[in-house]
Amino acid sequence: MKIVVFGATGDVGSRVVNEAVMRGHTVKAIVRNEAGLSKLPQSVTGHIMDVSNPLDVAEALSGTDVAISSLRTPKGREGEVIALTRSILKGAAIAGQRVIIVGGAARLRLPNGSPHTVLSDPDFLPADTVPTARASFAQFELCASTSEAEWSYASPSALLKPGVRRGKFRRGTDTLLVDARGNSEISMEDFAVALVDEAQTAQAKQAAFTVGY
Repeated sequence: MKIVVFGATGDVGSRVVNEAVMRGHTVKAIVRNEAGLSKLPQSVTGHIMDVSNPLDVAEALSGTDVAISSLRTPKGREGEVIALTRSILKGAAIAGQRVIIVGGAARLRLPNGSPHTVLSDPDFLPADTVPTARASFAQFELCASTSEAEWSYASPSALLKPGVRRGKFRRGTDTLLVDARGNSEISMEDFAVALVDEAQTAQAKQAAFTVGY
């Protein structure tokens, strides 16, 4: 497959690039500047692009099979990810291409009959993560209201951190996945596995999914 990765040098995006390359896919990596090009594997074609222009996004998608957007914005500018996601979706619609949006866990319902989501529970999130959670919730709502583009929305577990590639995890839809000890986590490496799996199988068309241990 030919896979476009937006945000290809970020924490998740760089792992998606590595996972896709390991599986033998051709990767087109979209980065913001020259510095980003130097961080890419030699086998990967890098392109500098401003993803705020949907026409440029559509051009990047030309001749490819699927896109994975793992864009993130700096602290204090969390809300900007919404406009960037809107541009990605518009570009995908113009190109008639499928896109997987890497989102957050904010939308996920808490297990065991709780009436809350990760975002709405007043005791779940540390205060410094709330702006990011609010932005990711709005990002999901944007996707859910979009019918022009063929999208999938990927939510990690509550704790997403660097780790190891186990290659084994659970997949769900709208409820936070927790283990027997009540922990909700997934490594960035295995989240990347799940994202490339979705690129290959297209299980969540116009739908959201989540993964966790």
